This record gives sequence, C-alpha cells and structure tokens, in this order.
Amino acid sequence: MRAYPILLLLFLAGCSSTTSSERYDIADDVAPESSPTLDHIENAQPRYESRSLAGNKDYTLRGQDYKIVDANTVFTEEGYASWYGKKFHGHKTSNGEIYDMYSMTAAHKTLPLPSYVKVTNTDNGKTAIVRVNDRGPFHEGRIIDLSMAAAAKLDVVKHGTAPVKIELIQVPKPESSDEWQSANPHFYFVQLAAVTDEIKAKKMAMQLEQDFSTQVDLEKAESAEVYRLRLGPYLDRDEAIFQRDKAKANLYPQAFIITSQRELEQK
Repeated sequence: MRAYPILLLLFLAGCSSTTSSERYDIADDVAPESSPTLDHIENAQPRYESRSLAGNKDYTLRGQDYKIVDANTVFTEEGYASWYGKKFHGHKTSNGEIYDMYSMTAAHKTLPLPSYVKVTNTDNGKTAIVRVNDRGPFHEGRIIDLSMAAAAKLDVVKHGTAPVKIELIQVPKPESSDEWQSANPHFYFVQLAAVTDEIKAKKMAMQLEQDFSTQVDLEKAESAEVYRLRLGPYLDRDEAIFQRDKAKANLYPQAFIITSQRELEQK
C-alpha cells in the first residue's frame, strides 16, 4: 500500500501550501468498505498520447536521481507491485489528473506520463494493461503502484504486494493528429501576451496568424478586461514546444505553454 512522504506529495503534485492532514481525508490507505465488482473492468486501451506538461522532468528525491525513460526505448522491469486506494481516490496524480481507484491506472517512478504498460503477476500468470499517470512507489523493491481495480484484476489486493514483470507498450505517433484518440486529451496553447485593449488584441491576433502560420486563440479573462493571446490549440505537445521556441527566439521571450481541456470543449 502507498505511504508517500509529505515531501514527495509537495514535489510531485505541486501542492506546496497543502499539509498532509488537509490533503487527505484519512491517514492510512485502505480499500473501501464496499465497492462494485471489479471483475468486469477492462484493460486500459493503449493509444498515442502526448506527454503531460506535469510530471515528466527528471527529479531527485531522498538523494536518489530519477531520469524519465525515453518512450521510444524497449523497457521491461521486474520487482514487486503494490497498490493504492481510498486515501488517494479523488486527489490529483503527478500529471494533474484525478486519481480514480476504479480505473486501470498505475504509478511508476520514471516511465513517461502518460504511458501504457503490460503488467504480469509472475505468481499466478494473470496480466493487465494499465495507463501510467502518477509517480511512485518509493519503497525498496517496489516498481509499480497499481490502482485498486488493476490490483484486483491481478489478484494483488488481498496480498498487498506481488511479484510482477512490467513491459512498456510502444504506441507510434499517428501521421495525422486527426487520428489521435485519447481517454483524457490535453490541448496545448503557447501564451504570448495579455493586453487590455480588445481592438489592439484582435489586430495582434491577425498579425500573429501571419507571422507564425498557425492558429491563434484570443481568450478574454473571466475576472478582468484582459485578453490573452495564445498560439494553438495543439493536440501535439511537440508542436506546442516548437511554436513556443519559435516565439521565444523572436519577439516573445517569455512565451510559455499551458494545457487545457475546458477551452476546446467550448469551441
């Protein structure tokens, strides 16, 4: 079962002003008193997804350096799996998504977020495919932290831990972003500037479309008369990075990337 130190929670989840007692409703992780039958839950379906903005940088914890694995390399690992449940249910994972103990997800120390792995319980031969969207477990010998659903599928819940082999599933990037499918799509924008004059903002947006040969998003802030000028949206994180670097090399050295689902749902 997962027992994160408060330092890890602050670092990976970005909750620098939240104490452990405030963040979680219960002190120790447990399975819920009652839950739906988990036998029917299907494996996660591997598909190409851009890396999340959060949780994909190399980091150091307790003097140990962790380097994020290249998604294009062959990766297998053997060790013990643990699982996490009720304590973390409904809270943010390391890449900013909400942890759902009834979904087929997992935490790993260095695999890209998100990525997909095949997990085999080497004691009983049972297998599951999970989507990695969190960091952990940081216990000696443990290589993956399974959601309760994944742990149930592999018959790990009643034992707490089990020996496993994990294999990274390679998902090639589609040639066209129209082919992309994602259970949790993230759309990327490159924010360039914020101005208070609407007419000026619209003129700048038209000029930016010509200068960058890309879509330009003009968003009005909800709380003030401020108009944000952003390149995008992009489904491809690599395209957002390219456009950000292009902007920084020209007239927008402070350009930065943001990610959002809400804006695209409204357009």
